[in-house]
Amino acid sequence: MPSLWHQTAPPIGADTTLPARTDIAVVGAGLAGLATATLLARSGYKVTVLEARHPGAVATGNTTAKVSLLQGSVYANLRKHAGEAALEAYVAANRAGQDWIRSELVDDPGLEQRDAYTYATTAEGVKAVEAEAEALAAVGLDADVLAAGESADLPYPVQRAIRMRGQWQIHPMRLLAKLTGEIRDHGGAVVTSTRVLGMDGTTLKTTRGPIQADQVIVTSGSPVIDHGGFFARLKPSRSLVGAYRVPGDIPRAMYLSVDPESRSLRTAEGLLLVGGPSWTPGRERETEKLLHELDEWTTSVFPGAARVTWWAAQDYQTVSRVPFVGPTGDRLWVATGFNKWGMTNAAAAALTLHGDLTGYPTPWSEALRSPHLGVRDGAEFVSNQAGVAAAAVTGAVRHLAPGARRAPSLCTHMGGVLEWNPLECTWDCPLHGSRFSAEGQVLEGPATEDLPKVTEAADSGR
Repeated sequence: MPSLWHQTAPPIGADTTLPARTDIAVVGAGLAGLATATLLARSGYKVTVLEARHPGAVATGNTTAKVSLLQGSVYANLRKHAGEAALEAYVAANRAGQDWIRSELVDDPGLEQRDAYTYATTAEGVKAVEAEAEALAAVGLDADVLAAGESADLPYPVQRAIRMRGQWQIHPMRLLAKLTGEIRDHGGAVVTSTRVLGMDGTTLKTTRGPIQADQVIVTSGSPVIDHGGFFARLKPSRSLVGAYRVPGDIPRAMYLSVDPESRSLRTAEGLLLVGGPSWTPGRERETEKLLHELDEWTTSVFPGAARVTWWAAQDYQTVSRVPFVGPTGDRLWVATGFNKWGMTNAAAAALTLHGDLTGYPTPWSEALRSPHLGVRDGAEFVSNQAGVAAAAVTGAVRHLAPGARRAPSLCTHMGGVLEWNPLECTWDCPLHGSRFSAEGQVLEGPATEDLPKVTEAADSGR
């Protein structure tokens, strides 16, 4: 289902001719890729952005587009896993990213200032709010901690909340349109419908043929050129967003609950956007029920709400909770692991990569690239990989089960048994999050090759 952002996006020009060579090739035309390309183009580099589909096709065009320094329970988790120095660097990077986005959209009507709330409606959520308040205080971020009974301007009881004033929300496709136009104005190119298949020395192999590049930057979510084994180091997560027409007044601030059943709220185009259930791609067989649950919750707290559209987005989290932005080999750079906060983190990644490549590194880059993996993180990494192994075994058993109607297709990345996603009509891999259309075209994830054929019909009844 096209997101609200895609349905209301301005025209975005793009190129169809692949240059023979470029100074810098950027893989992925989401915010991280286009922001990085824009900064480098302004510095005089010839830049070519390579996009498998179209700008904003994956995470950026399906985000809730909150440009906020209040980020749910991110700071408490990052502090616990990576330490206070990394948290301070993360805040500095995200603040710079927020400022950069504001400066790019200063005259754009889609840039709207709002208060942001992190809140809890359960005892477990209250503990998360308190830990987040402690992390905010540790790095000197100004926020109000609201006790039970203090108004968060929501139509249901809130036990505890944090409010940060003066944050922002945007229309992400308007930003991508601006950046794409500027890249082209500086002599660069944004080449769409061009999937990158691999890298050999200074040559990128694509579905349109080869291109020579002095430097390659991969910003494709899960890196499609993966010299660092990121497929095993990233945890994919997919989540739903519904856009609802609600009678009467609707909350104007941005909200995110830190309860076991999290909810995200913001307004856009006169609608209330509600973010809801998350799941691991390929490990949730009844995806349709997740949308029903989101509808039921929304109509229960906003009577008369009617869903206009819905969509889903995929994000990736590192074990240490710190995004990875930096070199992974000779002439190869990667930005990944934005952990559902892709607006500020994407802009921060662009500033980091621009600083690295121009010889003026940002103040936070080294602190964020320092090793952060501790004992707890090592255990979590092992646990995540155990989940991957379990998914592989489960898929293989189902694949070999006597009397099975037809064998599911195998992922072209590492042979995982694909699971049919009835809500989105896609084949999803439970190992590392690759996704394919019903016809077998690769949509996202570490996979770069289409399925040879889909061997199990979408209406198989599974």
